[in-house]
Amino acid sequence: MTVIEHLEELRKLLIVSIISTFAMAAVCWFFSEPVLKILLEPVTGAGHKVIYIGVTEAIMTRIKLAFFLGFLASLPITLWQFWGFIIPALRKMERIYFTLFVFVSFILFVGGVAFGFMVVFKLCVAFLLQHGGGQLIPMLTIGKYVSFTLNFLLPFGLIFELPLASFFLARLGIISYRIMVKGRKIAIVTAVVIASAVVSSPDIFTVLLFAAPMYLLYEISATIVRVVEWAMERKRAGKTLSVTAPLKRLLQRIKDLRAMAG
Repeated sequence: MTVIEHLEELRKLLIVSIISTFAMAAVCWFFSEPVLKILLEPVTGAGHKVIYIGVTEAIMTRIKLAFFLGFLASLPITLWQFWGFIIPALRKMERIYFTLFVFVSFILFVGGVAFGFMVVFKLCVAFLLQHGGGQLIPMLTIGKYVSFTLNFLLPFGLIFELPLASFFLARLGIISYRIMVKGRKIAIVTAVVIASAVVSSPDIFTVLLFAAPMYLLYEISATIVRVVEWAMERKRAGKTLSVTAPLKRLLQRIKDLRAMAG
């Protein structure tokens, strides 16, 4: 294909992705109210109410939420379009790896968003609402609350891609375990800076609560890189890694014990 034909294919990819996002957003509009109820649960469950102070604030918030849900719902279509654009240029094994990459990246992104809401976000909201004490009454507007929620959850989806990205970068020889170990201090500082920017709270506990999972994912990624390097070293040494070998040895040991007992 010529450069113009590649650009034409890229244009089709973008058009299909945008149309699918708008279409899924229109569908998700009808589910925005129950989803909004779930997002408000950390506040309403504590006995507080959420208000809106602008005439259009409520409907614009539901539209924003519908587009966020539409983005998540259309993500498989977008990734499938991206897969179809890249796959012709790859060899057989590369196609298998790339297909796994696309599938696992979607699972990790959705899992990161779910983890961010179910674990970290609920704890952060519960902790922040306690600072008002008995004298102050929280008056949360729906627009700012939903914006805060979405800005809080999206980074978790992206951060959960770190182990997968580390795996492929290690396979390509771009990063190593030694580099990951040397970068631990930078990773801690980066996690705290990102958490401070996303949470926008002067409370250090909330910032650390957001930063801790990010650094934990960095350590998991470093471990994955170490395992990849070990597997590649064994392959270069001509040693094959068999998952069933330990099980076979265990079964053989059981047979030997039975033979000795008999």
